[in-house]
Amino acid sequence: MRGRVLIVAGSDSGGGAGIQADIKTVTALNGYAMTAITALTAQNTQGVFGIHEVPVDFVRQQMALVLQDIGADCVKTGMLHRPAVIEAVCAELDAHAKDVPLVVDPVMVSQSGHRLLDTSAMDVLKRDLILRATVLTPNVPEAELLTGMTIRDTDDMHHAGQMLLTLGPQAVLMKGGHIQGETVTDLLVMQNGTHVLTGSRIDTNSNHGTGCTLASALACGLAQGLDLQHAVERARAYLREALRTAPGFGKGSGPLNHAHPFAGSGQDFTEIPN
Repeated sequence: MRGRVLIVAGSDSGGGAGIQADIKTVTALNGYAMTAITALTAQNTQGVFGIHEVPVDFVRQQMALVLQDIGADCVKTGMLHRPAVIEAVCAELDAHAKDVPLVVDPVMVSQSGHRLLDTSAMDVLKRDLILRATVLTPNVPEAELLTGMTIRDTDDMHHAGQMLLTLGPQAVLMKGGHIQGETVTDLLVMQNGTHVLTGSRIDTNSNHGTGCTLASALACGLAQGLDLQHAVERARAYLREALRTAPGFGKGSGPLNHAHPFAGSGQDFTEIPN
């Protein structure tokens, strides 16, 4: 086991997304997952039915205690939902993890359409957290909210990624799953160029928690010392296999198979795939 990843995010009672997906992902990739839980959600594959906020001081305490004792090789943020939480997370990062790589998954809306980020928090997210990011990982709807532009194709994705770079992150992983077509294209947009990653679309209703899973897999790769491009490639390979072998649980958008490296899939995700 190598690579300590602190995940600052909300809990998913259904186990498919949020903290639960994050822990499963990092563990499956042979990393060590730690958590600071920002909110409890009551949800299943059909939607989010309730959110219970964790007090801001307790979020800070979770982060401080973990970072002061165990430390972290990468930090990943997910659902932060309100301005005070984002400000508290930034304060703890500055105090205890200033030079630690940071993956920011800008969780705004659940798969079922439930708002997970207060509208009042958007400016704080852009002003305080995104500028600290090693990698920002928006999907198309999130990138549209962050940039104010409409994204219809990969050219628009590239333009949005370049706009998001101006907010301060070192790189932006633009996820193209919401763009229709048989091929899914993701763009890793960096100051020195753009890396294009493509793959055939996997036809499945079991796609709950894909964003959490990809961001945590990426964070694990960075924590284990992979360079950014290889960390992204391994994270995508892990996610695609988790989608392909999903168990089909639930009546709505089902969970992924996070445990597939332990099930004889034939792929070694401790190494970079060809």
